Amino acid sequence: MYNILVVDDEKEIADSIKIYLEEEGYKVSECFDGEKAIKMLQKEEIHLVLLDIMLPKKDGISVAREIRKISSVPIICISAKSETTDKIIGLNAGADDYITKPFEPLELIARVKSNLRRYTKFENKIEEQTIVIDGLLINDKTKEVFLEDEMIKLTPIEYNLLLFLARNKGQVFSIKQIYENVWKEPFDGYEKKVVVHISHIRDKIEANPKNPKYLKAIWGLGYKIENI
Repeated sequence: MYNILVVDDEKEIADSIKIYLEEEGYKVSECFDGEKAIKMLQKEEIHLVLLDIMLPKKDGISVAREIRKISSVPIICISAKSETTDKIIGLNAGADDYITKPFEPLELIARVKSNLRRYTKFENKIEEQTIVIDGLLINDKTKEVFLEDEMIKLTPIEYNLLLFLARNKGQVFSIKQIYENVWKEPFDGYEKKVVVHISHIRDKIEANPKNPKYLKAIWGLGYKIENI
């Protein structure tokens, strides 16, 4: 059973989300401020976080950044703000997805299932596959990434995106192709979602993210992992 942490300072909303999720068979924990959310994540086994942006004591963006220091668990940001800049800020903080209030329960459930599916889809594979690209090593059995023998911590989306491009090194993929192969759903037209995650990966694996060695942009076409 998956344990989902709902972080929202509006108890009525948190309780409603809990009801929707429990009807789908999920175990749900609730908390109503950012500081408690971090403590709960450190003590309990959490598989996904639904995180409101506007929180007391510690706002959702700060909470997302703190979570990313200790865990790669999927984060879905929830906010009343729908502007593109707010979505980018959430993704830059480490969120995997974003949903705007008010939302339909079916959309919320679909996003939860989609993110959990991406988070766990590799767990049942038994075939070990190691990809090595000039100092960058991806072990798909242990889901670990190393750069010059130093472990690199990636979120589930970042890992799946890097793995997809690395398995097809040298091949250029459009943003649409990347989205549909990594997110496993039809492209929603929101290109920034892919671009932001690629930027995160570069920050973690590139000595100079502005002049990347591995993850290259091909102007007007898309991205590829360089076949070094």
